[in-house]
Amino acid sequence: MKLKITFNAPVVLGFIIICFLATILNYITAGTSNKVVFMTYHSSLASPMTYIRFFTHVVGHDGWSHFIGNAAYILLLGPMLEEKYGSGMMVKIIIITALITGIVNYLFFWNSALCGASGVVFAFIVLTSFTGFKQGEIPLTFILVAMIFIGQQIFEGITVRDNISNMAHIVGGIVGAVTGYNLNKRPRR
Repeated sequence: MKLKITFNAPVVLGFIIICFLATILNYITAGTSNKVVFMTYHSSLASPMTYIRFFTHVVGHDGWSHFIGNAAYILLLGPMLEEKYGSGMMVKIIIITALITGIVNYLFFWNSALCGASGVVFAFIVLTSFTGFKQGEIPLTFILVAMIFIGQQIFEGITVRDNISNMAHIVGGIVGAVTGYNLNKRPRR
C-alpha cells in the first residue's frame, strides 16, 4: 500500500507558508521587512502602505518562537475548519480578522505596533467551539472557550505588561464567535 502526502488544507497551508517566508525575510532584513510590510502601527493615512499593513500584519512574526506558536495552533485547527467551512470561508476569516485587528490597533493603540497571526489563531479557536452547534442552542464548549481564552486575555490585558497584543486575541475571538454563530445558525447547502 502506497502512502502519499496530500495538500489537504490549501488555504491553511498557504497561509503558513506565507508566514514562514515573511519570518525568514524579517530575519534576513534584521526586522526591516516587518516594519515596512508585515507590521501595522499608527502611520499616515496618506501612505498606501498603511492600508496594505492592515492586512499583511498577520503574516509577519517577531521571531521563530512567535511564528511556531501561532503556526502550531493554525495547523492543528485550520484543516478541520477548512474541511467544514471551505477554503473560501477560511480566506474571508483571515482577511476579516486581519482588517479588524489592524483598524482597532490603528484607532485605539497609537503607540503599539501589531504583527503576527494571534488574532487568526483566536478566531480559529473560538470558531472550532462551534463545530457541534445546533439552532437554538449555545454549545458548552463555546462558553468554556470564551471564559478560558477570552477571559484570560482580558485579565492579562489589564494586569500584565508584556509585548503580547491581548486586543488582537480578543478581537480574533469575537470574529470567530460571530462567524461561528452565523455559519451554523442556518442549515448549510
